[in-house]
Amino acid sequence: MPEITMPRLSDTMEEGVIVAWRKQVGDKVANGEVLAEIETDKAIMELEAYDEGVLERVLAKEGERVAIGAPIAIVGDGSGAAASAAPAAAPAPAAAPAPAAGSAPAAAPVVAEKSSRPKASPLARKLAREAGLDLAEVTGTGPGGRIIRKDIEAAAVPSPAPAASAPVQVSGDYEEVPLTSIQRVAAKRLTESKRDAPHFYLTSAVDVTELLAFRGTVNNAVQSAGGAKVSVNDLLLRAVAITLRANPAVNVSFAGDKLLRHNGVHVGVAVAVPAGLVVPVIRDTDRKAVSEIAAESRDKAERARDGKLRADEMSGGTFTVSNLGMFGIEQFSAVINPPEAAILAVGAATPELKLVDGEVTERKILRLTLSADHRAIDGATGAVFLQQLTALLENPLRIVA
Repeated sequence: MPEITMPRLSDTMEEGVIVAWRKQVGDKVANGEVLAEIETDKAIMELEAYDEGVLERVLAKEGERVAIGAPIAIVGDGSGAAASAAPAAAPAPAAAPAPAAGSAPAAAPVVAEKSSRPKASPLARKLAREAGLDLAEVTGTGPGGRIIRKDIEAAAVPSPAPAASAPVQVSGDYEEVPLTSIQRVAAKRLTESKRDAPHFYLTSAVDVTELLAFRGTVNNAVQSAGGAKVSVNDLLLRAVAITLRANPAVNVSFAGDKLLRHNGVHVGVAVAVPAGLVVPVIRDTDRKAVSEIAAESRDKAERARDGKLRADEMSGGTFTVSNLGMFGIEQFSAVINPPEAAILAVGAATPELKLVDGEVTERKILRLTLSADHRAIDGATGAVFLQQLTALLENPLRIVA
């Protein structure tokens, strides 16, 4: 009997959580059909069957954490499913009298048809399970009535309960909240990064007054052509990629007794999601126009929040940008995302008085902080990178040239 094992669905995955089984014991399975939804350290992904047959046994329950390579199900010819489905101690029914000759055979008992499973996104199923919601009682507002995250969040709003049914309060002043797989792996890897990689930090104050005006001009042009709006972060990603291409000594990873100097510039963008923090990667960022970067970063950020990103879309980054400017944070230092050797923290653009040509004038200033691994990048190398990035952002026409 072919045994289905927990697959490695990402390069950093060590175990997975069974979010939901799409097939039940006794169901026929075709090659390529989805058997289950699995939460990895990066996203919720679909597990496809590689053999045809019948799902005979489920060895891992929904919500169970399983190590890579451990068996989770068995697909066979169906005989095993029939045996496991038969009740162990059910009494044998009394023999029915044989029908008289010539009489019509008795009608076979009608078996109730299993109701169809509600259509829902993998993230919605996970959130429903955590909230103890029955998907059959949730109204979907997505395409074709599909249940999406906001439907679960709306249904999870607690209604007043009678005092008699109030749950027993756990002793102490806290509530235990289990970490998601993404949070657990992030905690482990970032702890290792902060412990093993000697971080150093460089901060630059960038005058982005011209950049903000340039963004307005760009958006007027792209919107009149039916394109999507470009954000400051999109321009920043393009500028970072160009500067990395000119400074290959920053586009590296530390690998023990050697450095890996990457040929491609693949910039990751930190995105906060309900399950934790994920980093979608825009591959070959230096070769893409700002409009392409804008469309791709927006698409991946939305799919990251819905738990629909593939593992390969969150792997292979060579540098990461983390932007908290939209929250009003003026400056911060980020922890390096291993195996990369650097990460750029972006703050908010704030009005400040600055001396320009002998006159005090109001300008928009944005602070960038580069966190670098001193094993792979020295101070001067990081300083040159940040100096060139600052010059590029202060002359925005060069970003699209």
